[in-house]
Amino acid sequence: MNKGFTRNFAMRIISFVFIGILSSATFASLPAIDSQGTPLPSLAPMLKRVTPAVVNIATSGTVRIQGNPLFNDPFFQHFFEMPSQPRERKTQSLGSGVIVDAKNGYIITNNHVIDKADVIKVTLRNGDTYEAKLIGTDPDSDVAIIQIKANDLIAIPLADSENLDVGDFAVAIGNPFGLGQTVTSGIISAIERSGLGIEGYENFIQTDASINPGNSGGALVNLRGELIGINTAIFSKSGGNIGIGFAIPINMAHDIMQQLIEHGEVKRGRLGAQAQDLTPELAQAFNIPFRRGAVISHIDKDSPADRAGLKPGDIVIEINDKAVRNADMLRNSMGLLRIGQTVVMKVLRDNKVVSLKAIVAEQDNSKGSIAGKNLHNHLSGTELQNIQPDSKLFGRIEGVIISSVEPGSPAAQTGLRQGDIITSANRKNIKSIKELQAAITNNKSLLINIRRGNGSLFLFLQ
Repeated sequence: MNKGFTRNFAMRIISFVFIGILSSATFASLPAIDSQGTPLPSLAPMLKRVTPAVVNIATSGTVRIQGNPLFNDPFFQHFFEMPSQPRERKTQSLGSGVIVDAKNGYIITNNHVIDKADVIKVTLRNGDTYEAKLIGTDPDSDVAIIQIKANDLIAIPLADSENLDVGDFAVAIGNPFGLGQTVTSGIISAIERSGLGIEGYENFIQTDASINPGNSGGALVNLRGELIGINTAIFSKSGGNIGIGFAIPINMAHDIMQQLIEHGEVKRGRLGAQAQDLTPELAQAFNIPFRRGAVISHIDKDSPADRAGLKPGDIVIEINDKAVRNADMLRNSMGLLRIGQTVVMKVLRDNKVVSLKAIVAEQDNSKGSIAGKNLHNHLSGTELQNIQPDSKLFGRIEGVIISSVEPGSPAAQTGLRQGDIITSANRKNIKSIKELQAAITNNKSLLINIRRGNGSLFLFLQ
């Protein structure tokens, strides 16, 4: 048997196997045929229906260029009579988006695709370009909703991402490297990936379908042409694709979309409990067989968890009929529930399964801390805290303290420092994060008075 015959014979076997696999996916039609009239498998019929709903997104904006921090110090500028001269540069980015509501022109994409954009332009598959309106963003999940006004749009039907299984075929569609619409295929490698540190709330679909820069915000679809996820990130040491990509499940993205359209923001729920992973060591200490779950370590007084009867030491194993494998899953599940929604928890207590019900409450920022980006873009990069009763500042100064400032962040570039105390915002005295949030709602610019050491100064951020 010669080598050529062996190769041809092997290829025929592979073709028959592949045809058998794809036949099980119930293709509606297989128009392509080989020289002997045998139908060949093809994704083309499905892609012709789907690709018009995947758009290219181009953004432009301006960012401040950070100079020497000394020259950004307002006290230094005042002492040496140096005028403030912020330097800016233009930015551009490319990404993808998915039309999910043709009638209203709603498009799901990633927050990082349109972050800090002054202008968002959407180009359809046919080449038509429209300027988009930003409806809302949720940085913690990396979801953003934009809208265009256009006729005869085509939307992708949504799948139920709860029904995905490892091994299902998946197709990624997007605009990698600005080359134009590109399609790659693979399988679902894993589901419910969390704890990666990519976003605040993680419940990723992992796929080996190639996802590259520019694919962000694009579609991950099944073989029926239904949207199962929004491509968002890759795991790579070099920046290139190595077969580990992540997508936001469409159920999660669609729920966030509805809140952004309705409220302009995501109002996350609060359980009022802290948890940690159940480890084999903890299972041994609790004298129970090791299993997956989240161990409750602390309960806030008068919180939904407290009113539901949850106790420290309880092991949450299920929420709303869905298994809880670790503390991240518990946090994600609670953070994505609607305020006022009833949640049924199954917990392991004294080796017995107990069912508890809690009513999800709104997150309380009256105590503790909050990321500045959740309040205002110009506070991005800060961590804000209320002045606690046990603090040396308590009783002497009223306001919100900046506990940390990330180098190179918008807050750092405006001259804010760790230890600064915000005492007023937009000419309103503030005593807490809650009052600060109320003072800056719906304001693009921000006038704050800060206390630094023994001095005070105003900063106008726009």
